[in-house]
Amino acid sequence: MTLFSDAFFDGLSSSTHEVGAAETLPPACYTDAAFYDFEKAALFDREWLCVGRVDQVREPGDFFTTEIVGEPILVTRNRAGEIKAMSSVCQHRAMLVAEGKGNARGFVCPYHHWVYSLNGDLVNAPAMDRTCGFDKKKISLPTFKVEIWLGFIFVNFDANAEPLAPRLAAVEAAIANFDLETAEALEPMTGQFAWNWKVMFENNNDGYHASKLHRGVLHDFIPSELASFPEAAPGDAGFLRYNGTLHPDASFNPTQKAVLPIFPKLSDEDRGRATFANIPPTLSLVMTSDMVIYLILRPTGPETMAQDTGILVAPGARDSYGFQERLEMIMTSAGQIIAQDMHVDELVQKGLRSRFAIRGRYSWQEGAQVQFNRWLAPRYQAQWARIKGLEAPAAPVEAA
Repeated sequence: MTLFSDAFFDGLSSSTHEVGAAETLPPACYTDAAFYDFEKAALFDREWLCVGRVDQVREPGDFFTTEIVGEPILVTRNRAGEIKAMSSVCQHRAMLVAEGKGNARGFVCPYHHWVYSLNGDLVNAPAMDRTCGFDKKKISLPTFKVEIWLGFIFVNFDANAEPLAPRLAAVEAAIANFDLETAEALEPMTGQFAWNWKVMFENNNDGYHASKLHRGVLHDFIPSELASFPEAAPGDAGFLRYNGTLHPDASFNPTQKAVLPIFPKLSDEDRGRATFANIPPTLSLVMTSDMVIYLILRPTGPETMAQDTGILVAPGARDSYGFQERLEMIMTSAGQIIAQDMHVDELVQKGLRSRFAIRGRYSWQEGAQVQFNRWLAPRYQAQWARIKGLEAPAAPVEAA
């Protein structure tokens, strides 16, 4: 079968069947450079993309920079207290006007000292008085739509995008007791990885491997057979995975019990499971009674990605006795589990490149993968329909 054909995109529907009948996405969806370019238009140009937390821009002038699918993004809080997101590309010679994070009165391009306000307006452009027709009032950094959801900052490159929050009502209700808006955030960490972003997203959703790959004292209290997968409605922007635990307040450390203060509003049901909340294509949450780990996935190529990993804890937890030592207990254990996952992700990506990689079948413990496919496939198919409506199809490309 060839890529960029009706047969290929029609065939993606087989990945959206009930878990007992569905098959995995074609390997080319994880490896092919042309498909990655297609995917950027299908997903990342249209969907809400998580870029960070409001905690990162607490005060007017606070800013941070990030990048998703090659687009440099600048996030700041203006003097009116509003969170703004914009391109960090100077509209003169494409130099980036900001790097890293900090606090600023505005943004000065280091190259030629064009100056932009916290809203992205051009306020000064030295030595441009002899340039014909130049009007600085008509120039600004391109701005993006912004939406805040439970303390997470989302941006959208599509100025006509529908709001995100109404389509996350089911996810928000399911995790409401964690009260993420008031959670305390630790400084996020960033890593670079040599695999497709969907490999990472799927691994985080996978209940099947928990009792196999992670077998041992650090993970045995979350067995695969206690995985469950709430159904997401077709219009939902996110989906859930639950995994029951063998005892309440389970946590990833040698004691298997929560060692940090638990989130105070959790119900007994919340405390008897781990909750995984997913808002594709960029945000995944791993939620236990005493900690929420959030992952912001940022593709950098067809087989590479960056990831921002952050931690949220209950209000006041950082001031609790022995917080750093207890946190280290969790992170040391989690680090061992993550290392196992990373090794698998690396080898899965290698396997996906093979001529012998096929569209596989799912266990019932992989129900979240089908939920992910049901989010992905219609968006791929819609983009293919848009392409066919705009131009004649390109010459077929052989699928890997």
